[in-house]
Amino acid sequence: MKDMALAQEAVLPPQPRSYEGVNWEGLKTLYLREVRRFWKVGMQTLAAPVVTALLYMLVFVVAVGGGRAVNGVAYGAFVAPGLIMMQILSNAFANSSSSLLQAKFNGLMGDFMTPPLTPLEHLIGFGLGAATRGIFVGAVAAVAVIPFARLPMEAPWAVAFFGLGAALIMGFVGIMAGLWAEKFDHMAAVTNFVIMPMTFLSGTFYLIERLPEPFRSFSKFNPVFYLIDGFRYGFIGRHEGSLAAGVAMTLGLIAFTGFVCFRMFETGYKIKT
Repeated sequence: MKDMALAQEAVLPPQPRSYEGVNWEGLKTLYLREVRRFWKVGMQTLAAPVVTALLYMLVFVVAVGGGRAVNGVAYGAFVAPGLIMMQILSNAFANSSSSLLQAKFNGLMGDFMTPPLTPLEHLIGFGLGAATRGIFVGAVAAVAVIPFARLPMEAPWAVAFFGLGAALIMGFVGIMAGLWAEKFDHMAAVTNFVIMPMTFLSGTFYLIERLPEPFRSFSKFNPVFYLIDGFRYGFIGRHEGSLAAGVAMTLGLIAFTGFVCFRMFETGYKIKT
C-alpha cells in the first residue's frame, strides 16, 4: 500500500513554472512570431499596400489634384502623409486581428495560452508585433510616394509620436476584434463599417471644413482625423485641428484600448471555457 501511495505521488502533474518579473524569453518569442508571420508573406503584407498607396497617389494627385494647392501646400504633399497613415492603420489592425482569428480557426489558441505568459505579456507581444508591421509598411509606403510628393520634415517628433501611437492603437483594436470575432464575416463587418468609414472621413484627401453636415461634425469626433492631422503636421508644418487635443486623445486611446485588451486576456474572453 505504501508503494502504491508513493507511485501516485510520483505521477502528479508538475507545478506551473514561476517567473520572477517578466518572462523575457517568452515575450521575445511571441513578438518574433508575430513579426515573422507577416514577413514570410511579404508580397501580400508589404508589396500590396505600397501598390495601393501608389494607385491612390495616381488617382488623387495626377488625375484629380493636378496643380492644386490645399491649405497652402501642394496637393501631393497634403495627401501623401494621409496615405502613409492609412497604411499604418490598416496594417497594424490586420496583423493582430488576423493572427488571433486564424489561431481560433486552426485550433491554435492553446499555443498562446499554454506558455507561462501573463496577460500583460500577451498584450505587449501582440501589440508590438502589430505596431512593427504598421510602422514598417508605412516607411516603405513613404519611400514609394516621395517621387510624387516632395515631403519636407517640419516636426519629426509629430511624425514619430502620431505614427507610433496610431500603430499601437490599431494594433490593440485588432486584438479586440480578433478576440471578439467568431468568423471572418465579423471581421469584415468591423473593417467595412468601422475602420473604413473612420479612415475616409478623417480628412485624408481633403479639408474636413469642406464636408457637408453631419459629416463635418462627425469628423471632429473622429480619432483618426487627429492622428492623420498630427502626422501631416509633422511633414508640412500645418494642421487643421488642435495638436494638444490630438496628443491627449492619442495617449488616452493607447491607455484605454490597452486596458481593454489586458482585461480580455486576463478574463480569457472567448478563449477559455
